[in-house]
Amino acid sequence: MARESRPIVKLSRREGYALHPKAHKALVKRSGPPGQQGQYSGRKKDSQYSLQLREKQKVKRLYGLLERQFAKLMDEASRTRGQSGATLLVFLELRIDNIIYRAGFAPSRQAARQLATHGHFMLNAKRVDIPSIRLKLGDKLVLRDVSKKNEYFKQIDELSPAPGNIPGWLKVNRKSFQIEVIGTPSREDAEPDIKEQLIVEYYSR
Repeated sequence: MARESRPIVKLSRREGYALHPKAHKALVKRSGPPGQQGQYSGRKKDSQYSLQLREKQKVKRLYGLLERQFAKLMDEASRTRGQSGATLLVFLELRIDNIIYRAGFAPSRQAARQLATHGHFMLNAKRVDIPSIRLKLGDKLVLRDVSKKNEYFKQIDELSPAPGNIPGWLKVNRKSFQIEVIGTPSREDAEPDIKEQLIVEYYSR
């Protein structure tokens, strides 16, 4: 399965946004884009197209999608009733890998994607290994019994501490490693500093 292979910290500097928890400190030290020209990047005003492109790249990389996947999801969102940008973010929030991350069973979306790809969870009693599957109301993710013996899950409280607040549309039982979708995420449940309208404008050109 193809994936973005470039270092996440460099990508975070390129987007000016922490795409991974470990990138926060790096951005404090060096906030400009990587490369020799990075220090000069703030001297000119970005065009509207540049702003649209950077926002699209930021969100695509934040959720770990490739270009074709992201464009396809945006196309579906634009054909769905409601605001296209908000719908896109709801679609992204409902992915299996994001839900594992939001539930606190992984310290990052990248780590959650790996857990999903390795087939550690069952969806409605069936083993799944596709992180892009989109869940719906009533769906349940449960850790497989064999995976409970994995050292990662034995040390879950150290490797991925319980988040301070779990989204209201999820019901999480940390002891039994169960996640249930009990509602539908809203725009407010996604990252607050995403300018989704710029993404809509980018694909509307």
